[in-house]
Amino acid sequence: MKTVFLNRSKEIMKLAIPAVGEMILYMLIWVFDTLMVGKYGGQTSVAAIGFSSEIMYTFINILIAMGLSISITSIVARLLGAEKVEAAKRFSNLGIKLGLGLAIVVFLIFFIFSKEILSFAGAKGEVLDQSYKYMKICSVGLFFSMLSMVLNGVFRGAKNTKTPLYGAAILNITNIGLDYILIFGKFRAPELGISGAAIATVAGNILAFLFLLSQYKKLPFKLSLKGKISKLDLKELVNLAVPSSLQEAAFSIVRLMSVVMVMKLGSTAFSANQIAVTIESISFMPGWGFAMSAVTLVGYSVGKNDFKAAREYANTTLVLAVLTMGFFSIIFLIFSKDLAQLFIKKEEVEVIAIASACLVIGSIQQIPMAIDMVLSGALKGLGDTKTPFRIVLFCNWCIRLPLVYYFIYYKKMPVTYFWWITSIQWSVEAAIFIKFYRDKFYK
Repeated sequence: MKTVFLNRSKEIMKLAIPAVGEMILYMLIWVFDTLMVGKYGGQTSVAAIGFSSEIMYTFINILIAMGLSISITSIVARLLGAEKVEAAKRFSNLGIKLGLGLAIVVFLIFFIFSKEILSFAGAKGEVLDQSYKYMKICSVGLFFSMLSMVLNGVFRGAKNTKTPLYGAAILNITNIGLDYILIFGKFRAPELGISGAAIATVAGNILAFLFLLSQYKKLPFKLSLKGKISKLDLKELVNLAVPSSLQEAAFSIVRLMSVVMVMKLGSTAFSANQIAVTIESISFMPGWGFAMSAVTLVGYSVGKNDFKAAREYANTTLVLAVLTMGFFSIIFLIFSKDLAQLFIKKEEVEVIAIASACLVIGSIQQIPMAIDMVLSGALKGLGDTKTPFRIVLFCNWCIRLPLVYYFIYYKKMPVTYFWWITSIQWSVEAAIFIKFYRDKFYK
């Protein structure tokens, strides 16, 4: 048993470490934008970049990152496991065509209607003005980011997590370097503030996409936009992608509504919450990395009709994810204040204190989040995207949203209540996922 665990761990880590690195690097874009803009413009700028980022990434996560991309990974992994290379090629090319169409639509919506979207969501005054600048410029980068996510899904399905990692590294190096230069006006560049952060993100996304495009020869098949779309293939991909997208929608829309309600508590509470969310986002990136590995390895094993291996991969991935995110839980408990101070001017004492308190509470939910992510990924690798959708829909719309509405929007309780609510929601969700995982993998 110990030998099996060690062997599975080695194979998982070969996929997971690049995937974890990739997820961390993608999240660092938001982290460094928030950090540098916070040092430059204080809590108003932090609120602006946090609010516009929440809206943009909610949409692309629903449509691409957690919908189409993961579905492509699952299908391609199972087909390659069954040695059906031509079918894997068809589905990959189909996914890229769908991704291109969605990317064009999303880009046009955010580019044309940025101000209307932000106003509708509740942004006002200077926060609205700065959010509008950031979102309009970033919409260009979103187009290339969505195409990159689809390509990454294909690479992961082919057990190649290194190429997406290198793409994310190029994106981050470009983004961080240009952030420093353009936000603060270094090396005789214009001092652009929040607009500089947006331009840096766009440049990084373009370069990352071009790199991924240049690496297509590393796949076991050729990518192309040519050829007719098979209705049967489209139906299969859509049947898998829609529940996965709806799962992300069930989570992300409630999260976005929660952000809007937290904003009603004032800019101090909102800025503190965004700083805590940004810091915590680093911790759950390893969880997503392990979840991606679970999708690929479980899917590959199922394709080979080796269900015992699928179960072993899922269990081992779960243990590794729990250990990793449990470590972050300890970090948040011990260094919450030190971490919060990195993202805001030291004079903003109240913001630092609230963000620190939120992080301490957030340490409770790290292990339940790890369980949710990995078991959701394992079920998707099995080809079941409906069960994760139903679980997430129930926990977010029947637990999180009513409690946030009552305590935050109606009662106007401190923002720390929001973090207690999410900790409860993640814990209940983890318990339900464990039950369904046992039913699917052991019976």
